Order: sequence, then structure tokens, then C-alpha cells
Amino acid sequence: MPRRARIALSGAAACVALLAVTWYAAHYIGFVRRADVSILLGFAQLDRPGVDRLTTFIAGLCDPQRYVFLAAVPIVIALIRRRPRVAAMIAVVLLGANETTQLLKPLLAAPRDLVYWKPIGTASWPSGHSTAAMSLALCMVVAAPPRRRPAVAAAMAAFAIAVSYSFLELGWHYPSDVFGGFLIAATWTLLGVGVLSLVEARRAGGAIEPVRSRAASLSVGATLAPVGTLLAAIGLLVALIALARPHPVIAYARDHAAFVIGACSIGALGLMLAAGLSLMLRRS
Repeated sequence: MPRRARIALSGAAACVALLAVTWYAAHYIGFVRRADVSILLGFAQLDRPGVDRLTTFIAGLCDPQRYVFLAAVPIVIALIRRRPRVAAMIAVVLLGANETTQLLKPLLAAPRDLVYWKPIGTASWPSGHSTAAMSLALCMVVAAPPRRRPAVAAAMAAFAIAVSYSFLELGWHYPSDVFGGFLIAATWTLLGVGVLSLVEARRAGGAIEPVRSRAASLSVGATLAPVGTLLAAIGLLVALIALARPHPVIAYARDHAAFVIGACSIGALGLMLAAGLSLMLRRS
């Protein structure tokens, strides 16, 4: 079996295991359920008219009417690059990930802890918007030319994280719903990459690793540099906000420690999935 296929399929299996753990913890482990509500309250209390307008627009980018146009972008890029099998794989991943989420919602529906200001339905796990955002992000990484993948990974991870933060601020989902959506997107993408690697190896006459071009032979540092730049930019933005209004920001972070930890965890998972896929495509 080609190395890339082995890594991708192993990663998909790990994502499925994490998905099961996340669902069980979010529904049946008390302190996780309480943390879910605390993190959500931290997002919801950022509610301001101006913030709501911005988050409604960002979250709405993954509504079906708009998303269908965004989903066509990586397919078109793959076709322009004369990679029809990659384009077909991306189409299957986007459709499969989003349909899986819609099937799991009613199948795994269960009562959750109540949020006082806005009831969230029992069939909210996993989040369709986070699945859509992350599957698009990962497919963009797959479709991008090798030298562009690190930058695309950083930019699209930021997109998926921004969409997730936006609908959390609007009170549409619990934070654990975001983790579920991210993991479903990662599972389907890794399955797609693994199967495509097997198909290409068979067409080449066996499990022979493709010769990497110079463009694909990026160093680990070069691959992860855009992610580091994104983290630095986020850190600078947070620092500027804190300097502009130090006391309210520090007080809010102190009073909503669960929110800070949850927001950082969502951001870390989004960056890890996108950067990890970019690194896997480089190294294997």
C-alpha cells in the first residue's frame, strides 16, 4: 500500500474514533456538558448589534444557497490543473461529508443541557456549518498547487474557524457540535486522499510512490510557516484589542475561562487539521 494511502486511511480511522468519543462526551459526561454550555455562554455574551451583523454574514457563507458556489471553487481549480480524478474526489468528499452530517443529526439526537436564552434542538450534533466550512477548507488544500498549499491551509483554516466562531456567537450550536463537524470533514477528506492514492498507484502498475517534484519537496518549516504567520497575526490582533481596552478584555477572559479554553481548542483543531493535511501531502 502506498505510504500516502496508509497515512491517510490511518488518519481517517483515528478521526472516526475521536468522533465517537466526542459525541459520547458531549452527551453523557457531566463536566463536558457543563463546559459546553459555559463556552457557548462566553461566545453568546459577545452579542452586540454590530457583531451580530458580521457573524450572521460569515456564518451565512455556509448556507446551502451560497455554499454551492464556494464548493465549486476547489473542483474548478483541480480541473484547471488537469487533475480530473482529484476534482471527482473533491466532489465526493464535499457531498459525502455534508450528507453524513445531515444523516447523523437525527440518528444521534439526544437531550442536551438547556441554554436559558435560546433553546438548541436535540439534533444539533454535529454542526452542518462546521462540516461545510472544514470540508471546503481541506478540499481547497488538496486542490491547491503544492507550493501554495501551506498558505491555502492557513487561510482556509481561518475561514473554517471564523464560520464556527460566528454561529457560536449567534447561539446556533454547542461548541462540541463544531468538533463533530470538523472531524467528519477530516474523515471524508482523508478517505478521499487514501482511496485516490490507491487508485493512482494501481494505474501506475503497483504500490509505487510517485516521484515528488521539486515544487512538492518543501521543508517542514516552509510548510508550517504560513500557519505560524497566521498565529502571530491572531496574537497581534488579540494584543492590540487588549491594549485598546485592557481592563474589560482581561476581566472578560478571567470571568469566562472556559470560553477562552474552548475558543483556543476550536482554533487549534482547525489549524491542526489543515496544516496536518498540507504536511501529509508534502511528505508522502
